Amino acid sequence: MLRMDSLLRLAMHAPQRRPARPSGGRRGFEDRPLAHLRLVTAAVADWAPDRPYDLITCVHGLHYLGDQLGAIARAASWLAPDGRFAAHFDPESVRRTDGSSAARPVVAALRAAGFGYRARRHLLVLDGGRPVELPFVYAGADPGAGPNYTGQPAVGSYYR
Repeated sequence: MLRMDSLLRLAMHAPQRRPARPSGGRRGFEDRPLAHLRLVTAAVADWAPDRPYDLITCVHGLHYLGDQLGAIARAASWLAPDGRFAAHFDPESVRRTDGSSAARPVVAALRAAGFGYRARRHLLVLDGGRPVELPFVYAGADPGAGPNYTGQPAVGSYYR
């Protein structure tokens, strides 16, 4: 069973509150205090949770990171044994150091590590927390790589 205090969303933007409703309007979910939730602002490359999570999501966020594969592997280790990781992932943004695409070997390595990848939806899913070792070494990033499949600016990630 999914507990509301065991969710983690990797957000690559500043949290925002919706504008207050006009007086006499119904209070929305965003207006109520959520004492059981806590906001943590930290670099995903350095942060380590103090407990496992039942659900970790990253919606259209990985394409802003340099070391996308490192973030994916770290998130897999943060899951509870029956937890789920789900993220939008564009394998075309992962390149070899010579600039050629590493998409096919990256998807093959992720699948070998237990991930599912739905190419049409660009959805990467892992059920069950575990350590993940991928056969790639992060070599750097190109923040000017241009738009990804969504049309948003993206970072190109380079691996050996």
